[in-house]
Amino acid sequence: MLTIGEFSRLTHLSVRTLRRYHEAALLEPTVVDPATGYRYYDVDQVPVAQVVHRLRELDVPLAEIGRILRAPDPWVRAGLVAQHLQRLEAELDRTRSAVASLRRLLRPEPSPVEVGLRAEPARTVAAVADVVHAHDVLSWYAGAMAELDAAVGDAADGPPGGAFDNALFEEGQGRVLVYLPAPDPPRTGRVHGATLPAVELAVTTHVGAHDDIDVTYGELGSWVVRNAMSVAGPVRESYLVGPRDTPDPSAWRTELGWPVFRIS
Repeated sequence: MLTIGEFSRLTHLSVRTLRRYHEAALLEPTVVDPATGYRYYDVDQVPVAQVVHRLRELDVPLAEIGRILRAPDPWVRAGLVAQHLQRLEAELDRTRSAVASLRRLLRPEPSPVEVGLRAEPARTVAAVADVVHAHDVLSWYAGAMAELDAAVGDAADGPPGGAFDNALFEEGQGRVLVYLPAPDPPRTGRVHGATLPAVELAVTTHVGAHDDIDVTYGELGSWVVRNAMSVAGPVRESYLVGPRDTPDPSAWRTELGWPVFRIS
């Protein structure tokens, strides 16, 4: 048997922490002396203590750690840990996105975006469309684009793109349409033919990953306002170079197009 002090030295967990884990029923001593209240541990509990310590380093709540330790099936335990790791990875992605945006916004002399006007003719496309919540756009896009690639394949005559209703930005939910240009679009599953209407676009190109694409949107929108124009429909994105083409985010090129008309 090990005293709590000895067990503390073996596990690098303070006596205070071990007492807290005991009170939370996460790591109970093998024996508690009824007369003195002294806690004694078994050497076989060292790996359990180390597991608890690692989970706490990952900010897993005590109640969740209890669920993991009590799960009789190792596959269930692994699944519970995987769920928390997925949440941590999502939080890390949000942190990276915020850091990238801040670095760009706080540059002493930010480079102005290059904006041009282009008349876009009507275009026939193979499309997938739905009303999507803003938080779900990326996962929805991945599934929709996979369907489009499978349905259209080499028949696509241009890069993929998307059209996003204003409600998606203003209300957090709106209609999203992703497409592949195709002269004779198939109809299978969610894939159907659609016509993108002719429109005049204010366009710029976002370089790199989408972590700070909102900053490029802001710069493009500011240009539109300064040049006495107004948005006249869903914004468009064209994925000139993206994850389908290269795994290197620094090589990605996304063209942003805002439908506009001049204010009298």
